[in-house]
Amino acid sequence: MNLETKTTTKYTPSPIHRKFYLSVLWKFWLCHGLAFAWMIFSIILSIPWVKDLGELVPVPVAIAFITGIAYIPGYLNAFMVASLLFDRQPSFKTLHPKEPVSILIACWNEEKGIVSTLQQLAKQDYEGEMQIYVIDNNSTDHTAEVAERLGKELGLNIRVIFEETPGKNHALNKALQYVETQLLITLDADTLLHPQAVRRLVSRMKSAPEDVCAVAGAVLVRNSRENWLARIQEWDYFLGIASIKRLQGLYQGTLVAQGAYSLYLTDAIKEVGGWPDAIGEDIVLTWAFLERNYKVFFEPTAIAFTDVPTEFSHFARQRSRWARGMIEALKRVKPWEQPRIFTRYLTGSNLVMPYLDFVYTFVWIPGLIASFFGIFWIAGPQTLFVLPLALLSNYFLYRYQKGVFRELGLHIRKNRIGFFFYVLCYQMIMSPVSVWGYIQEFMQLRRVWK
Repeated sequence: MNLETKTTTKYTPSPIHRKFYLSVLWKFWLCHGLAFAWMIFSIILSIPWVKDLGELVPVPVAIAFITGIAYIPGYLNAFMVASLLFDRQPSFKTLHPKEPVSILIACWNEEKGIVSTLQQLAKQDYEGEMQIYVIDNNSTDHTAEVAERLGKELGLNIRVIFEETPGKNHALNKALQYVETQLLITLDADTLLHPQAVRRLVSRMKSAPEDVCAVAGAVLVRNSRENWLARIQEWDYFLGIASIKRLQGLYQGTLVAQGAYSLYLTDAIKEVGGWPDAIGEDIVLTWAFLERNYKVFFEPTAIAFTDVPTEFSHFARQRSRWARGMIEALKRVKPWEQPRIFTRYLTGSNLVMPYLDFVYTFVWIPGLIASFFGIFWIAGPQTLFVLPLALLSNYFLYRYQKGVFRELGLHIRKNRIGFFFYVLCYQMIMSPVSVWGYIQEFMQLRRVWK
């Protein structure tokens, strides 16, 4: 998110007063019960809709359409909102860790972007040693020279490594051979860290159980003022992606420790064979951790800021790549092979995503267009009743994020127009793009890192 820092405050965990304790397993089943009740209520309300649509298409087809438009999305959203209301982030056990950490930055033609990234690393309040590896992945510009020069100017411990084979996984695996620390962080070359980011990420790892092998940081948008597309993505990162990661973190199975900014146990990465040769290498890597019964956490106060695509073609390429990465992970690690019930559910939820995106793209969007011409077979005036629920859920998420930002001395910039289009229109952009990604993966089209 395009945000401004007012002050940098020291973290002081606030006590949480609880009248009773619910285990994560109890929260899991209780939230499913609430979501199921909501879905039953939705089914009852939709009976007239099913009957009307059943006069145009066979009733089973009508039910399949409405299931993809309303029942399953409603269940998933209700489960998420209920889970977030139960979520209580544990306090840090240590506030100032000093363990040495390696930071891996894979680069391809990043001589401009790497400057700000390294400058922000120099501003970290982390008290431990930071060994920074800049991996030049066959760049044609002066990325390596700029990194070496900045390392000397900023007093950073930087080592430049060259990897000729194109691909982010090859670059990271090359650097992995040199890492000697127990902890390592991956950071994209265009991603800027909040001054407390490394400390908070390591603090979460040091405060976590021994079976936690990775902690995903919170990545927000830096360039939200560039155009309408960036403004919408600002809310996606701030509310959508962050909320999904909070949900997954509650159940100890964050599904993507994103390569843009995450912390890992070095030995765990080596145990699974390093970063895989996949377009979604961070997704497949994370699922390999979960398959081995490791846990993956999320730390919402360890914040980084990244530039998001401002051209639709670049945005579509990025999000279709994410969709392909999800399919790759599903093919490599089957949800039913996950050892824990939480991760079986979280990864299994992705099995229905292609179905939902196809129905949304080829049924809901055409139905919405038809409604403007007085044809209300799919979308009608009653559709407006879903807006209060969407606004209410986003309000709860906004309030939580606002508390996180207050703790970090940040404030949220106003972006009402972006929020309006995020709530009303974003899924109409995302679903077709995701469908294109599924088709690309099915046809095994060429992979592109950038």
